[in-house]
Amino acid sequence: MSRIRGRRPIRSVSPRATRPTRSGTGESAKDWEAVERELGVRPPHDYISLMATYGGGFIDNYLLLEPGCGNSVYDLLRHVEERDEAYEELWKYEDKPAEMEEPGNRLIPWATTDNGEYLFWLVRPGRNPDEWNLMINEEGGEEWERHAMTATQFLSRVLSGELRSEVLWSRFPEEVHSFRPALSLQD
Repeated sequence: MSRIRGRRPIRSVSPRATRPTRSGTGESAKDWEAVERELGVRPPHDYISLMATYGGGFIDNYLLLEPGCGNSVYDLLRHVEERDEAYEELWKYEDKPAEMEEPGNRLIPWATTDNGEYLFWLVRPGRNPDEWNLMINEEGGEEWERHAMTATQFLSRVLSGELRSEVLWSRFPEEVHSFRPALSLQD
């Protein structure tokens, strides 16, 4: 992972998880072409690298979603479907964020919390996935936070204290960072 503005890369902030690899190449064993077919778009490269390093799990008690995770609680594909259905119903009665009024735009969740906040990529037609912006939705509300950065930039900046979210729980991040892999947790 790349360094962000002189800050330590994420894997130096949290302990590195052991992930299965293909033939010792360091590539995640995940079938990213199948994930792309399922989502209809390729996930950003930084996220693919994040999954190869950590996989789904808890970063400072926040859920990091992984496509096809063996623990369904952390399965990004399941959350995509659930969020699409939930927002379709919700936006019949509440205002959509302005970005979602543009034809073809969609949200893909890449992380969530036990409190119900979601961290999304804002997917715009024709935009390179590595340039997607992030949107964070408060639990059960219409408040949205926007960030023009990648998922790993966001995590690195939040974990280092450089960035503070107004939507996420005030105790995030924790003083001592931790990561617990999804596969080590009960489904």
